[in-house]
Amino acid sequence: MFKNGLSYAGSILLMLIAHAAMLGIVLVRGSYTTPMDLVPLVLAVLGLDLAGIIAAALYRQMTYTLDIMLLTILGMSLIYQSCFGGIGLSLKHLITCIAALVACEIGFLLTRNHEWIRRHKPWIYGIIGVLVLAILFLTGGRSMWINIGSFSLQPSEFIKPCYILICAASIVELHKKIKILFFYVSVDTLCLCGATVLIFGLQWWCRDLGSLPTFAAIFGCALVCRLCYPRAKINKPAIAAMCIGGGMLAMAAWTLAPAYVQDRLHVDIWADQYGSGYQQCQALIGIARGGWLGAGPGQGYLHNVFAHESDIVFSTISEEWGLLYAGLTVVILLIMLTTTLMNPPKNYYHAMMAAGVTAAFLAQMALNIFGSCNLIPFTGVTLPFISMGGSSMMTCGFLVGMLKAAQSPLFHHEIKMGRKKTTRKTERRAQA
Repeated sequence: MFKNGLSYAGSILLMLIAHAAMLGIVLVRGSYTTPMDLVPLVLAVLGLDLAGIIAAALYRQMTYTLDIMLLTILGMSLIYQSCFGGIGLSLKHLITCIAALVACEIGFLLTRNHEWIRRHKPWIYGIIGVLVLAILFLTGGRSMWINIGSFSLQPSEFIKPCYILICAASIVELHKKIKILFFYVSVDTLCLCGATVLIFGLQWWCRDLGSLPTFAAIFGCALVCRLCYPRAKINKPAIAAMCIGGGMLAMAAWTLAPAYVQDRLHVDIWADQYGSGYQQCQALIGIARGGWLGAGPGQGYLHNVFAHESDIVFSTISEEWGLLYAGLTVVILLIMLTTTLMNPPKNYYHAMMAAGVTAAFLAQMALNIFGSCNLIPFTGVTLPFISMGGSSMMTCGFLVGMLKAAQSPLFHHEIKMGRKKTTRKTERRAQA
């Protein structure tokens, strides 16, 4: 049972031990009045684990590794968010964790059938168009947020999985070309390039440049997969021209960046500790204050700083739990992304989809962590599954579902069997 890795029961046991160890740290080092204050948090974490295990068991798939990894990181995230500024269950974050689990299963069921995605690709383009229009007309200005009372929604987050899907579904069709005037072009290539320009232009217009690297990483993966596709016929001069063009675009973006971006790129945070550099200064001080083992759950200061639960969540965890736990959280996220190497995708569509999801996660993690450590300016990008935020949590859950689908795809014979069953049911109903 253990020759090729841990058993399913062994993986669940490790997850429960990890969560129990964290709850034990909260009990020993946490800031609370009575031990009864911990009961809601304990019940929420164990209930989330049980619900996730039951949900994963309902679907037939080739591996359950991602399910256990997702439950592990969600339980850790719930404990983190419930300890910032004092021990108490974060009901809002619990709801978003449940939403992430639901989104994961939806993403798994919707994206494992590559033929279904290809047939409905126009609908995916339509969804992107609707989301773009919602951002332009419902946000009340050059913003990415739709505010409805105390509820807020970020439609741009939902563009990420749609963009990955059209990139993945377009790979195989790229060699199908038609002649326009004197050139042979791929319709899918034109549509994909148009969607890319639209998304990048929207990010620039709404001044949400922090998300641009994420979409750029997805596009880069799609381009590499396009060049590596067996039927692709692109010569070396074309590849060199693409590289030069990409470099020129990057230089132009750096030079033509808005004034507020230039200020962030060149600001000396220590010379302006109580102005534009306040957030990053406090983030660095929090990491130093926490050291390796942390000040204790609920005993930090960063919960008084704006966006402590989202933009600088890595620093907040480092302060209260220590750099060791913060680093362990990052390692678990990285292991989750490498599960596709243990059980690689079986076709090019799922390979591209897994590569796009991995690129999106890595870009977001790098932007959040490096921003917290002052290696790059703050971008406002969330740390997947750890930062507070409903739109981000649901999107990340859907993306993990896409990773699951890449490891448990729906093969051609399964699709044919499904069609036959549907036909038989239709015939029986007609006879009845």
